[in-house]
Amino acid sequence: MMRALLISLVSCLVAINQAGLINRCDLAKVLHEEELDAFEGYSLSDWLCLAFVESNFNISKVNENTDGSFDYGIFQINSRYWCNDHQSHSENICHVDCQELLSPNLLSTINCAKKIVSSAGGMRNWAAWRMHCADRPLSYWMTGCHLG
Repeated sequence: MMRALLISLVSCLVAINQAGLINRCDLAKVLHEEELDAFEGYSLSDWLCLAFVESNFNISKVNENTDGSFDYGIFQINSRYWCNDHQSHSENICHVDCQELLSPNLLSTINCAKKIVSSAGGMRNWAAWRMHCADRPLSYWMTGCHLG
């Protein structure tokens, strides 16, 4: 009985991981490699806080908004402005299919996020970042992450 419970628990954990969760320090490493530290004045801690408050580090998260648009991926990038979801009108400023923003290869997501942060408002374009990350000490997001 206990063995079956343990196997079931392990299966659930594997399924959760396959659902698109990324480890905080693994994400920090990718963001560092893609030169996001100090990009437009934002630290890796800002990016980690953004990923946490938007998706809880879930690369495959999709959320429907009240206006009929959708938010995609680890940074919850909106389909109305930034990507094409083939369901609703989109300005598609990032010139990317929204489904690409759900890929474990974060390059499309990072490139689009760079466009968003480079536009007027910077990270303030994300309401959750404004509410939970802006003007707060964030260095603890990097605790235990060794980049090198």
